[in-house]
Amino acid sequence: MTIDTTSDTTLIQVRTIRYHQIAEDLRERLVDGEFAAGGLLPSEAALGKTYGASRVTIRKALELLRDDNLVDSRQGLGWFAAADPVAQALTGLSTIERQLSDSGRTAVRRITDFGFVEAPLHVAQVLGVRVLEVRRINLADGHPFARVTVWCREDLGAELSKAELERSTFIELLPIELAGASQRIGAALVDEADAADLGIPESSAVLCVNRTTHAADGTAVLMSEHVFPGHLTEFVVDLPPETADDAPTGLRLLG
Repeated sequence: MTIDTTSDTTLIQVRTIRYHQIAEDLRERLVDGEFAAGGLLPSEAALGKTYGASRVTIRKALELLRDDNLVDSRQGLGWFAAADPVAQALTGLSTIERQLSDSGRTAVRRITDFGFVEAPLHVAQVLGVRVLEVRRINLADGHPFARVTVWCREDLGAELSKAELERSTFIELLPIELAGASQRIGAALVDEADAADLGIPESSAVLCVNRTTHAADGTAVLMSEHVFPGHLTEFVVDLPPETADDAPTGLRLLG
């Protein structure tokens, strides 16, 4: 008995042509800037509906683009337009705006909440019961890069306005000398509110930074929480060699 493989071969050829066509169309959309660097692409299911193709075909098209370094993917996040993460140096007290500027990105801050509130317990223990709470979204090239909440000691925040804090940072506006800050960096899964603000899927990976900033006299004046999509940034520190006579460095791993 003779087995006719012509139809199977034709089907494979059609599928191959199809995912190459989809890859080329997505390539044009990426080059035209439809998807910002680091921005999420539609899901495989959504792309399948757009192109009338199976998820297997869509994935093959995306894998072609990944081979050309145009897209990348992360577990729980999906596919996104490839971009180098912003390297945030841990060498001194700096701002997101400075880090974005140093990486060639345009930084904008958008305040979503501003007012004096009763402080969360962990903040009240350090800054007092009443604080100025400012919640904002930091944008990089017009797209969400971080969600930041800052708590400022009530006496220092009394003269600050929302308009001022959209133009400038607390570091620039506070009328006191700052000595530096301590911060902890950890990984987490994003919650519903931050996922909506940052435009990423719920339960995808984020980097969380908790910082306490001190005045020259050693008193705490600011506390802040920063949440970054995990694929958009990385923290970089130089580690000099340690000798027995060295004091502990500023970077510690916390259990």
